[in-house]
Amino acid sequence: MSIKYITKIASSKNPHPYQTDVAIIGAGPCGLFAVFVLGLLDIKCHLVDILNRPGGQCSELYPDKPIYDIPAVPVCTGRQLIEQLMQQITPFNPVFHLEQRVEKLNKLENGNWRLTTDKGVILDSKVIVIAAGGGSFVPKKPSIPGIGVYEGISVFYSVSTIEQFRDKDLVIAGGGDSAVDWTINLQPIAKSVALVHRREEFSAVPDSVNKMRTLVNDKKIALECAQIACIEGSNGQLTKVKLKDKMRGEWSINCDMFLAFYGLTMKLGPVANFGLNLERNLILVDTEKFETSIPGIFAIGDINTYPGKLKLILSGFHEAALMSRAAAHIIYPDKKIRFQYTTSSTELHTKLGVT
Repeated sequence: MSIKYITKIASSKNPHPYQTDVAIIGAGPCGLFAVFVLGLLDIKCHLVDILNRPGGQCSELYPDKPIYDIPAVPVCTGRQLIEQLMQQITPFNPVFHLEQRVEKLNKLENGNWRLTTDKGVILDSKVIVIAAGGGSFVPKKPSIPGIGVYEGISVFYSVSTIEQFRDKDLVIAGGGDSAVDWTINLQPIAKSVALVHRREEFSAVPDSVNKMRTLVNDKKIALECAQIACIEGSNGQLTKVKLKDKMRGEWSINCDMFLAFYGLTMKLGPVANFGLNLERNLILVDTEKFETSIPGIFAIGDINTYPGKLKLILSGFHEAALMSRAAAHIIYPDKKIRFQYTTSSTELHTKLGVT
């Protein structure tokens, strides 16, 4: 998915705390729409997400799956929905902190919140909005003995920079969109690419599968229908990946780097330690403001629960809209918050750049 509408991706090397009105945990569709409704109220947002791009489940799990229940949109894909949401929030200049997870949340003496990520990024904000879907996405790791010592050196579960794979012998494992797409995208710069999947059938988008098979037919990549038996190397650097198959037995492929794309699991993660009232790993909220048991912390989307809750994107949008009004009263305690319609308000038109 293109992220061309992102106005700013923050550096993880900033030595000082970022100051913002609202820190949003999760950059899925509900988190992105929250930026819009908060922006209409002159509220600035920073977003933190463990993935390397916005969109949450829509981007990572079903980018090309059709969605039929977005109001006034008869059908769109997950990718298209995120692209439109990204375009919609462009006037409000949100700041994204990607590929990192919130580790700590503390209350400051001035009443604000301090949020710290696993990369040491610090955000100070007046309001926290948890829009983390089902929780943090964690890659499913293959059960290969000793793989941990290679992780981050020559074994990867995502691609942050393409250049690190230039002129390398790559083995890519998996049968979904990520495995097939990265096989296609890395082939032009890699020394060699071997795609490993346990069977001939793939669950990736048919067009991508066809492109991959064309590369196989043109002998630009190798396709191995097998399972990973083990990996070999030393000091974190791979030298070989050993494959196995009932018919062919075991054999090895020379390899500098191994990319495993076996999907993602979702875990509530450190959010569970924030002291919030939980029910079956979901955050309890009220239905007036979608505030949690801790004042100033809100939860919207699939991460929350309340009587009658429906896990729909449109429900999350509704929750974001009501949350924004309550958040505005915290951020601007002395300001009268007027309700305005985007169809007729010249003030909102100016904010949106509408002429």
